[in-house]
Amino acid sequence: MLNNRKKRLLFSLILIAFILLQPLQYSLTNAATGDGSWSSPYSVSQAINSQNNSIKTVQGYVVGQPISTSTVITSDFPNDYALALADSPSETNTANMIYVQIPSSFRSSYGLYSNPSLMGENMKVTGTLTAYFSHAGLKNGTAFEMQGEGTTSPDPEPDPISSTDGYYDAAYGKTGKALKTALHNIIDDHKEISYSNVWDALRVTDEDPNNSNNVILLYTGRSQGKYTNGSDADDWNREHVWAKSHGDFGTTMGAGTDLHHLRPTDVSVNSSRSNLDFDNGGTEHAEADGNYYDSDSWEPRDSVKGDVARMLFYMAVRYEGDSGEPDLELNNLVNNGSNPYHGKLSVLLQWHKEDPVDDFERERNEIIYTNYQQNRNPFIDHPEWALVIWE
Repeated sequence: MLNNRKKRLLFSLILIAFILLQPLQYSLTNAATGDGSWSSPYSVSQAINSQNNSIKTVQGYVVGQPISTSTVITSDFPNDYALALADSPSETNTANMIYVQIPSSFRSSYGLYSNPSLMGENMKVTGTLTAYFSHAGLKNGTAFEMQGEGTTSPDPEPDPISSTDGYYDAAYGKTGKALKTALHNIIDDHKEISYSNVWDALRVTDEDPNNSNNVILLYTGRSQGKYTNGSDADDWNREHVWAKSHGDFGTTMGAGTDLHHLRPTDVSVNSSRSNLDFDNGGTEHAEADGNYYDSDSWEPRDSVKGDVARMLFYMAVRYEGDSGEPDLELNNLVNNGSNPYHGKLSVLLQWHKEDPVDDFERERNEIIYTNYQQNRNPFIDHPEWALVIWE
């Protein structure tokens, strides 16, 4: 017979073995093979090994939001555009995850920015098994459903771009140059406005959400009267974020009047920025806290770094040299002068990641699309596309 000491030792060993086997139990239970139908979904491991553009249902645990090929974050989610599934709720290895693109109609119900409590929950998703963020992915989802609650998938709720369902259809599934070309074709043809009409447009697109009589100035962040525009030192004027000398397009209709890169700025601060490329470093500007500059570059304040990057991404896709327009491209240089280039690309991509899309940008994009140009900035609607094209 076992004495009490041996019994305690045996019990401890059994308990340790039980704890160690829990992850394996999750994997065996939830990675059971299926045929990819709604009633018999693929496990995440099956989906990873079946990236063949087929339409299948996948079931797994929500383990975070992918923001790059090898990075999945588990808190402080920047938006509702994507999530990662795994066969275990405690999975941390991105190689064992599938990245799920969330279409606009499902974001309010299943995006992690709006629904952080979904972390660790079990979910079924139907979509196309194809790369996303250059990683095993599931895109163009048609059905989402939480498991274990006895509920069905809620009806999709419209979000700010629901009116453009289908707008990006020609871009889905593409990467690199093919994606850049598809996006150019989507946003290329739009209504153009005169440079004089830009004044009135900026009073609407950049209105202070807390004071309808004011606009927010890009670099200073100052809220200032809508009609205090002019040429005096503390007036605001029209800043070309893609410097108009970089390609020598001036203020002509098209690139010179495109609202997607025109913003109200303090006159003297705008003068200091001049046509400088964008990069980190320099001396802090006396009138614009958090903005730094030197002889060849300008660094905007942290809260608009991503805004600046996404405006330049837009310009490099929208203007490709057809129809007599400039061919604008991003490069990894400063001192680009009058060449049709803008830098510094590696820094812009860094800013894009560090300062995610915010509500002010989304609202501005919607206003330009609906009220003025009838085209959108794709990198506000789909921030992940910048990394797919340029990283």
